[in-house]
Amino acid sequence: MDVIHNLFYGFSIGLQPVNLLFCFLGVLMGTLVGVLPGLGPMGAIAILLPATFHMSPVTAMIMLAGIYYGSMYGGSTTSILVNIPGEAASVVTCLDGHEMAKQGRAGAALGMAAFGSFIAGTMGLIGLMLFAAPLSRFGLKFGPPEYFGVILLGLILVVYLSHASILRSLIMAGVGLILSCVGMDKISGSPRMTFDMLELWNGIDMVSLGMGLFGISEILITLEESANPEILKAKIKNLLPTFADWRQARGPIFRGSLLGFFLGILPGGGAVIASFLSYGVEKRLSQTPERFGKGAIEGLAGPEAANNAATSGAFVPFLTLGIPPNVVMALFFGALVIHGIRPGPFLINSHPDLFWGLISSMYIGNVMLLVLNLPLIPLWVQVLKIPYRILFPLILLLCIIGAYSVNNSAFDVLVMVIFGIVGYLFRKFGYECAPLILAFVLGPLLELNFRQSLLSSQGSFAIFFTRPIAATAILLAGLLFTTSFIPHFRKGKDKA
Repeated sequence: MDVIHNLFYGFSIGLQPVNLLFCFLGVLMGTLVGVLPGLGPMGAIAILLPATFHMSPVTAMIMLAGIYYGSMYGGSTTSILVNIPGEAASVVTCLDGHEMAKQGRAGAALGMAAFGSFIAGTMGLIGLMLFAAPLSRFGLKFGPPEYFGVILLGLILVVYLSHASILRSLIMAGVGLILSCVGMDKISGSPRMTFDMLELWNGIDMVSLGMGLFGISEILITLEESANPEILKAKIKNLLPTFADWRQARGPIFRGSLLGFFLGILPGGGAVIASFLSYGVEKRLSQTPERFGKGAIEGLAGPEAANNAATSGAFVPFLTLGIPPNVVMALFFGALVIHGIRPGPFLINSHPDLFWGLISSMYIGNVMLLVLNLPLIPLWVQVLKIPYRILFPLILLLCIIGAYSVNNSAFDVLVMVIFGIVGYLFRKFGYECAPLILAFVLGPLLELNFRQSLLSSQGSFAIFFTRPIAATAILLAGLLFTTSFIPHFRKGKDKA
């Protein structure tokens, strides 16, 4: 009954006119971001983060969350119509979604993607409500050693599940940890790696870093791709899936929702892995696996459900333990810290308006997306025809205004440009930026809890292994770190 009471309290906040407006703007911009190939939710949230600084924390989080799950909805449109994923998690949707479109079933594909996403998003929110309170109570048992162990495990999981090689991911995480050390030491108060520059005494600004790595670098990468996408010419009709479509898709939607939610909770898991794994599961379970890749609606419904459920799952460790499991949650973490709120076990009790208002707004946003997505498909098709040479100056202008507006500092704009070029070079040479930004956000927490643990134990490392939660997390991190190099050693032996 407490959950129902709290949910009604959340709806009283989510249905306030200002929150409804920004929820609508968030899902609308998120869908647009998902439709436009290249930008993605990470770049969009990094660019728009400064716009939320003058809002209340609740309104800011409602809008940013709308952009996040809205982009997951929008990514399916380009995957189906153009065979270009608007967002990384929509790559799998291209396999069967575009084949359905070529067979004249674009309407059914788009309709199933929208309805499947809505069902999965709703199931994910139910999971978030059920898991949040118990996990928060569990988090109250955490001290500095436990937080150190869990954060370390999260970082290792991000590296372990990264798409790039383990060594490259470790290098990027190391760079992020080094960058997080710039500024004033939180315990001694002495400046570190500031090079006598007053602007660096407060550390590198996360907004400038994020906009550089994900906004500017994305512009530079996309400008290299001169190919214009070919829009499907056929008229889109019959947006409502048939009874036969529902009979084939109901199992994949249910399984994809469960799989996506639990993978979303894991650090480094997220929507991309969930969508690929869901596709593999459905193909394995199917009695006619040869249909996959040729327009099987199960191959569209499962991954679409998985990537949308994963967005809800990602909020569980972020809100209850204060540990962001992916890059987007790391940007959310920065947004809340700027507003003076630290996510963690005390969030539900200290800021119930934020927690329950956010959950209720996600229900409302899912309904908005279902109502908006299908009628606006012709508009998104027209948006896809806009040349990127017109879009990129507008995105660049937003990045510059956003970086400057945080501290009214031209230095932050310079930092953004530098990291934009650095991020572009990283991506050109196959280095993912996700481990870097997560390590940058988690680095100060990792260091602070490590040092506080040693101070309380008078320098004894035994404190990390005499407390069950900390010891389990550290041993799991060590096991994952060790096993991640086994394929590398096997390849070396094979070559020898």
